[in-house]
Amino acid sequence: MTDNSPRLDHVVLWVRDPVAAAVFYTEAVGLEPLGITDFTAGKVSFPSVRLNEDTILDLAPLSLANDMRMLPGAAESAGNPVNHVCLALTADGFEALRARLEERAVPVSDFSYGSSGARGAARRSFYFRDPDGNVFEARHYE
Repeated sequence: MTDNSPRLDHVVLWVRDPVAAAVFYTEAVGLEPLGITDFTAGKVSFPSVRLNEDTILDLAPLSLANDMRMLPGAAESAGNPVNHVCLALTADGFEALRARLEERAVPVSDFSYGSSGARGAARRSFYFRDPDGNVFEARHYE
């Protein structure tokens, strides 16, 4: 990557079971798993899933909360919700995600139309939760 403009690198999600979370994000959401074998072998503290070439979601077990000492109060962040994370997809990717979620009986919201985001007004969007209660919005612009 030669473009050094600011971009989102990673989001750390607190999860009860990192392997189960990785399975959800791999199978239901369609993301690429990273480090699951190393996590289950005890070589790394958590697995991740790749959202795109620039961005990953780290799936941190709640047991790591006490190790979060980078800032005063950081350990208390475990379990504090982010309102939601939004995934921008192609129209086909949007349809495929919704179909995978519905196949797995993951509740999804109704569609909304024209909601504002980083690229302007989205054609359609919907919301869903992961198994740990994290809320995601899926949208497409074209």
